[in-house]
Amino acid sequence: MSYNINEKGYYGEFGGAYIPEMLYPNIEELRQKYLTITADPSFQEDFHQLLKDYVGRPTPLYFAKRLSEKYNTKIYLKREDLNHTGAHKINNTVGQILLAQRLGKTRIIAETGAGQHGVATATVCALMGIECIVYMGEVDIARQAPNVARMKMLGAKVVPALSGSRTLKDATNEAMRDWINNPVNTHYIVGSVVGPHPYPDMVARFQAIVSEEIKSQLLEKEGTENPDYLIACVGGGSNAAGTYYHYLDNEEVKLIAVEAAGKGIDSGESAATSVLGKEGIIHGSKTLLMQTQDGQITEPYSISAGLDYPGVGPMHANLYKTGRAEFIAITDDEAMTAGLELSQLEGIIPAIETSHALAVFEHKKFKPDDVIVLNLSGRGDKDLQNYIDYFKL
Repeated sequence: MSYNINEKGYYGEFGGAYIPEMLYPNIEELRQKYLTITADPSFQEDFHQLLKDYVGRPTPLYFAKRLSEKYNTKIYLKREDLNHTGAHKINNTVGQILLAQRLGKTRIIAETGAGQHGVATATVCALMGIECIVYMGEVDIARQAPNVARMKMLGAKVVPALSGSRTLKDATNEAMRDWINNPVNTHYIVGSVVGPHPYPDMVARFQAIVSEEIKSQLLEKEGTENPDYLIACVGGGSNAAGTYYHYLDNEEVKLIAVEAAGKGIDSGESAATSVLGKEGIIHGSKTLLMQTQDGQITEPYSISAGLDYPGVGPMHANLYKTGRAEFIAITDDEAMTAGLELSQLEGIIPAIETSHALAVFEHKKFKPDDVIVLNLSGRGDKDLQNYIDYFKL
């Protein structure tokens, strides 16, 4: 069985392109051209050159000695926090800006929650001299102020989404509206493995550099390409998709996806889509999402702006449904504690999104000789105020 996308744009029963007619030409253009363009040797050369010289790849695979001692197992951290801009998001925006250029687009739009994708998009637009508009929920603008300042400094226009919960979902809606109104000159850089086909696959391919590096780095350190476990946090799921990509069909490697339980799965303030979600359509793809009995999308909640999404990408919906990945839901409190623990055991302050993944070690017992690779998807600078408020630092 393959857990990769099929030729119709589905992972099992999830995926597809459920889009308004107005967007059909844009999506169809992408669908017809993305594989050919990205497979072109000149594209690959430009992409890898930028990843190396601009982003700073490969990122280290770091053996976390003190964390490993505490939990009596072997824990490696894939240091995506060391990328330029501080997270994995830049891998995808570098790929998409090169694609947009080859499609002849002169204007870029994006949506962002935690602001990391917005910063990464504004960064590559500045690099290439292309106009950039980032849609961001009003609530997220307030709680991620440093990232908003970065985007503006990089020359992007940040437009607040004032509808609904004024968070990521609403920012995505606004970006889609913009794209419908500006179909010819605009490329929409989606920040996660969500949205209509080919976005989930395209973003996963750009992020696959993460698992590609894990394979060679682990071979060097442990004499095998295959860890026993791969762990990543999942909101929309791009850092997880990148971590899993080269291992999807290798069932010897166990996958753990960590979601945000917020104030508790049954609290009514949660973003644990796998537990609370039902099949439905959001932002152009069929997936699992949190919704009311009559199919209205319910508001997610997480202390982490990047996991505060009511759905999950179709790849992950399929991994959950088939049992290929184990999904674990972590509360705000558990995540914050795990973030502080990593800071004090390893001298690494993680993004709150990543802190959710780190909290797994309190939930699940691993064997002493298990080799675990956890994607440290982002650094904690953007979350310092949240940490300060939470721990009264």
